[in-house]
Amino acid sequence: MTVRLRGITWDHERGRNSIEAASRAYADAGHDVEVEWEARSLQAFADQGLESLTRSHDLLVIDHPHIPQAAAAGLLAALPDGEGPAAFVGRSEESYRWQGARYGLAIDAAAQVAAYRPDLLAEPPRTWPEVLDLARTGAVLWPAKPIDAFASTFTLSSGMQGADAGRATFADPAAFAQAWDLLGRLRDLVPVECLAENPIQVADRLSGSDRWAYAPLLYGYSNYARTGFRDHVLRWTDIPEIDGQPRGSMLGGAGLAVSARTEHPAEAIAFATWVATGEVQRGVYARAGGQPGHVAAWADADLDALTGGFFAGTRRTLDRASLRPQHPGYMSVQDAACERVHRGLVARERATEVLADLDRMFASLGVQHAGR
Repeated sequence: MTVRLRGITWDHERGRNSIEAASRAYADAGHDVEVEWEARSLQAFADQGLESLTRSHDLLVIDHPHIPQAAAAGLLAALPDGEGPAAFVGRSEESYRWQGARYGLAIDAAAQVAAYRPDLLAEPPRTWPEVLDLARTGAVLWPAKPIDAFASTFTLSSGMQGADAGRATFADPAAFAQAWDLLGRLRDLVPVECLAENPIQVADRLSGSDRWAYAPLLYGYSNYARTGFRDHVLRWTDIPEIDGQPRGSMLGGAGLAVSARTEHPAEAIAFATWVATGEVQRGVYARAGGQPGHVAAWADADLDALTGGFFAGTRRTLDRASLRPQHPGYMSVQDAACERVHRGLVARERATEVLADLDRMFASLGVQHAGR
């Protein structure tokens, strides 16, 4: 008897086509399991709680900061340890763990990286002064709606201080001042519409018009590096370097989790485990537009060629990415911090004023540095 599962993913070719293709391949391989997928918006993927979704769905493609809250509430099934952290890019595997247990599989890896049009720009900027020089020509975009403005602030603060932001307080004052100064300069040199745009909207503008040539901080989408996806191909590369390294990028990506309320836990866990294997990740999942998390896919030369060097071009950034605090109360702090950062950018507030509020928010979590 065929087991039918319901899954929820996010509404983009990267999030939807990949998991649907993998589900069909799983059934074609002889597993008597069918998965029906629904999709929610990118914004809902980032900030929607999991309480109701775990009641209505067996499988969930989720953003990793939701893990501690959902796990503490008993909403997610613990998954087998399987392959260790080294099997997944950067700190992706670590991001889906809470109190020693694994609640998601890193089927999609992403961090803020940089994108450019190779037909308009021979070489992308490698440092922040070079980024600002190019921005003065009017050729640069930067997604800076609240969640993305916060991500950029987290990225640059982490990069400047050489350690994850958001531990104990938000950031070292000197590091934050440098980060805030850079973002303020960038805000003044990109179109004002950027303050309401997300990475998909910026990637669409870059690939659809010759007006723009480069974006320094946006979550990577390998789809845009594939011939025929949009009018013009994008190339993806590391974020601008700080002290010679593309460090500090805020880790994103997507994990595949199993609802603790599913009536078919064995079948759901078996499917999730299969999707996260290197063979599937470098095969049907990636070929259908996915952006895998397994290192076997990131090291696959054919896949890298298919995506115009996306994986080799951004790997250093992924390996040096920063991780947000893992705490059941984190999502409410992030929601407030997104609004605070965006308001500060729009109103051109001083770094000290914005940092004072961020410090209070993050201090409430009581999360300490663990050596990074």
